[in-house]
Amino acid sequence: MKSLFFPALVSLIAFNVSAQEGGPGDGPQGEPPRWGVGLGAILNDSPYAGEGTRVLPIPLLTYQGENFYFRGITAGWTFTRSESFELSAIAKFRFDGFSVDDLGKEELASNGVYYQLLEDRDFGLDAGMNLKWSGSAGEIEVELLADITDTSGGQEASIQYGYPMQLGGGMLTPNAGVTWLSEDMANYYYGTLDEEVARGVINYKPGAVTIPHVGINYFRPFGNNWSLMTTVKYSMLPDEIQDSPFVEADTSGSASILIGIAKGF
Repeated sequence: MKSLFFPALVSLIAFNVSAQEGGPGDGPQGEPPRWGVGLGAILNDSPYAGEGTRVLPIPLLTYQGENFYFRGITAGWTFTRSESFELSAIAKFRFDGFSVDDLGKEELASNGVYYQLLEDRDFGLDAGMNLKWSGSAGEIEVELLADITDTSGGQEASIQYGYPMQLGGGMLTPNAGVTWLSEDMANYYYGTLDEEVARGVINYKPGAVTIPHVGINYFRPFGNNWSLMTTVKYSMLPDEIQDSPFVEADTSGSASILIGIAKGF
C-alpha cells in the first residue's frame, strides 16, 4: 500500500530531532548516540477511496554524523549549524500515491471511475533544502523539494511551527503547518493521467494545492538510551483534493498516528 501520509509521519519521528539536542539518553560526554534502531506502527485513515484504516509496522532507523545524517526516509548533509539554526541539503523518498488494487472498486465506481482503466501512482525521490530555526518562541522548519525521478515532475514546499514543552519527563511539541504541492505533483497524485483520460476516465486536474495540518509529537527517553515516541497528525484536505475521483466521498481530512520505540547506540 502507498499511503499519502506515511512519509510525513516517518519524517516526523520525534527522536530524530531530540537525539541531537542532548538530554537523558546521551552518552557519557553528552554526545547523542550516532545510531538509533527501533520499531513502530502507523495507524492511518487513508483518504483514498476504499482504502479505509490501515495499520502498518515500520522499522525506525537513524544515523547522525558530524555532517551527514539519515532519519527515516530522509538523508541529508548539513552545511551550517549553530545553536539555533541548521541548513541542510536533503534527499527524501516519496511514498505518496496508491496501488490500484488497494482501492475500493465500488467506491471508485460511485465516483464515476472504473478501476481497470487506472494506473498506479508510483514512488519517487525528492531532493532539496531543509532549514530549521529554534529559539525561546518555538521552532520553525522549512523544506523545499523537487522530484528528481520525474515520477510527477513536481515540487513541494512546506513550513511548520512547533512549540516544545516539558511534560512527564518527556517533550511534548504541538505543531501546525502547511504544505504546497505544485500543479504537476498534485495532478499526478490526485488527478487523472492523460493516458487514463484517453481510455475514458474523467479528466480531472486539481492544479496546485495547499494542505494545512495540525499535530502533536511526544518524545520520552527512558532506561539506557531507549526512547518512546508518538506522533499524531491531522491534515485538512482542500476542495481540489476532496473533489478528486480517487478520494473517498465526503472526506475532508485524514488522521494518522505513529507509535514507536527505539534504542540509541
